[in-house]
Amino acid sequence: MTGAMAIAQSVRSGQQSATQLLDQCLTALAKEAAPLCAVTRIMAGPARRDAARIDALVAAGRDPGPLAGVPFGVKDLFDIAGLPTTAGSRLYADAPPATQDAEAIRRLKAAGAILVASLNMDEFAYGFATINALHGTTRNPHDLTRLAGGSSGGSAAVVAAGLLPFSLGSDTNGSIRVPASLTGLYGLKPTHGALPMTGVFPFAESFDDIGPFTASLADMVTIWEVLAGRSAQDDGAPIRLAQLGGRFAENIDPEQSAAIDAIAPDSPVVTVPDIARARSAAFLITASEGGRLHRAALARDAMAFDPQVRDRLIAGALLPDGLYAEAQAFRARFRATMLDLIAPYDVLIAPATPCTAPPINDPRILIDGAMAPARADLGIHSQPISFTGFPSFSIPLYRPGRLPLGLQLIGKPGGEPTLFRLAAMLEQRGITGVAMPGHPYSGDIA
Repeated sequence: MTGAMAIAQSVRSGQQSATQLLDQCLTALAKEAAPLCAVTRIMAGPARRDAARIDALVAAGRDPGPLAGVPFGVKDLFDIAGLPTTAGSRLYADAPPATQDAEAIRRLKAAGAILVASLNMDEFAYGFATINALHGTTRNPHDLTRLAGGSSGGSAAVVAAGLLPFSLGSDTNGSIRVPASLTGLYGLKPTHGALPMTGVFPFAESFDDIGPFTASLADMVTIWEVLAGRSAQDDGAPIRLAQLGGRFAENIDPEQSAAIDAIAPDSPVVTVPDIARARSAAFLITASEGGRLHRAALARDAMAFDPQVRDRLIAGALLPDGLYAEAQAFRARFRATMLDLIAPYDVLIAPATPCTAPPINDPRILIDGAMAPARADLGIHSQPISFTGFPSFSIPLYRPGRLPLGLQLIGKPGGEPTLFRLAAMLEQRGITGVAMPGHPYSGDIA
């Protein structure tokens, strides 16, 4: 499927109908999505009604919006009117249906986009791998024997496979940036609280944000503008860059390191103090908030949870309040330190993940010289950034024919427009850009 902007232009100009494009999308999903294990539900009926409404607006000479006729999907924790919000768990498969769409879905539909599917995730968004006990493990379109990352892996996989032009995920500690890096997409974790969270099932509310996956930078900018309700134009001033050193430089692929040097050859290298402690505190806060949220459900029916998720939630629910308060106090101090550190710069550059996608049959990665579980440690570089609430944009290195790998562009609060402008400059230089898989479904399934 082509990009969102091309689809919208085609529909708005009357060259193609939204209904025709939707039928093509639904056919492709029916034929090609199954090997990815990425789609949990298809909303064909409501989608066809929305497409007919858009076609009627075009026929009447009215503008249906900047995303006219563009199909999209959402991670399985967004409220969708008439369906239960399951957050990837069998525990809520028979929950009362949502009475209205999540606010983000509402804004996208108002701009003409058409919701088509809900997408696989780690149960309750607790993981970096999209290994789901109910729906299965989402597979990477570039190599079906490898993970797509998580917890928004389904949202990344359908876009990377070309089955949807964009999708929405959520990011608590890296759940957009990790799968974006591993599947070769643009993925945004916005400034904390900048995009609407109403109607999104929480994981750890003090970190949670939503954001898009796209295969096009132009698509990302337009979708962000629709969701944020503001322009992506910045002041156009020269962008001051710095590299993140320390642990960010210790767990890095050589090609990421070379790309960072090419992007900012004369920029300073900044080492963040207490970065390991920050990640530990982020783990603690996440575990505590997640455990508290699910405490009653755990007491009522613990066996309905994915065992790996259940055990971590129980541990989080048992953490003392004093320890949680201490971690939050450290977080405030760390964020103040990061604000001081970034003050002379506009963007900090770091790896998005420490490596390419690990194999499903051995989901481990090399961290600090030892093999570590991917489900917990793929977010080693994203988690400390979430801790600050700063915006972070995962952008794909241009690596046609090879497994994808991404960088993080980290900005000041509210600095998304500058991140987009820098990403456009890097794409023009050929350093970054999306390379769709040439043979997405070749090879044996592990």
